[in-house]
Amino acid sequence: MRQGRACLQLLPALIVAVFLAALLLPAAAQAQQQRPLITLPARILAPAAQRTPFAIGVVPEEGLPRNTYLRIRGLPRSVALSEGHAIAPGVWAIPLSVLPVLAVIVPIGTHGTSEILIDLLSLDGKVLAETRTTLIIASADQALPAPAPPSPARSAPALPQAGSAALAGPVEAAPKAQEAEPALQFYSKGLQLLERGDVDSARKFFERAADLGLSQAAMALATTYDPNELAKLKVVGLQGNAVAARKWYDRAAQLGAAEAGERLRRLGAR
Repeated sequence: MRQGRACLQLLPALIVAVFLAALLLPAAAQAQQQRPLITLPARILAPAAQRTPFAIGVVPEEGLPRNTYLRIRGLPRSVALSEGHAIAPGVWAIPLSVLPVLAVIVPIGTHGTSEILIDLLSLDGKVLAETRTTLIIASADQALPAPAPPSPARSAPALPQAGSAALAGPVEAAPKAQEAEPALQFYSKGLQLLERGDVDSARKFFERAADLGLSQAAMALATTYDPNELAKLKVVGLQGNAVAARKWYDRAAQLGAAEAGERLRRLGAR
């Protein structure tokens, strides 16, 4: 009898618990479904001496923190990306706004296979999503393997093919074919020197590459002068120069670097 009364006393609490669970479970499932996802093929096939679209996307775009960006790691040092900027050898920071025109630029003589790690980061460094892909680079006299059919769960939105107007037009003024190889070599050497802390020498190589029309080099050069970027990198003993930074951001913008405009706006706010 007493047990029956106890059950009756607990019944309202049980009803409330079931009701709350019915409300919270769909909300939790919806939150799980809305977590950002990086979409890209399992393999990226990039012939040497060509620009290859980097078919990568982020879904959903709504609800992401402001200034969310991608960090791409594991690229060969001689390989560059058409947008964003290098923050270390083989490591690039890419704003989400340029993903539709992002391309891999491979110089002559480069070949091999690399595992590429991609992180979606908020401005405070929190990892929101991560994935990886394999970059396969064949030399000019090698045949690329047939691409694997994309997985429905990781398929990326269709992007323009290399050589289309969307990539070869005003989006970026890429170096001429005969100048692309030395420009990338100068740029790669500049990154190596920058990693060693030899900023003055790195700037000289970045400038030579920028003079040949490589927008990434102009961006990298401007970054070494930009007080805002130097503060983020916590560089000690290196003074910023807003005038020089503005000059090279202007040059990068002329060459088609999408991020240069935002950097110039930040400089203007100082």
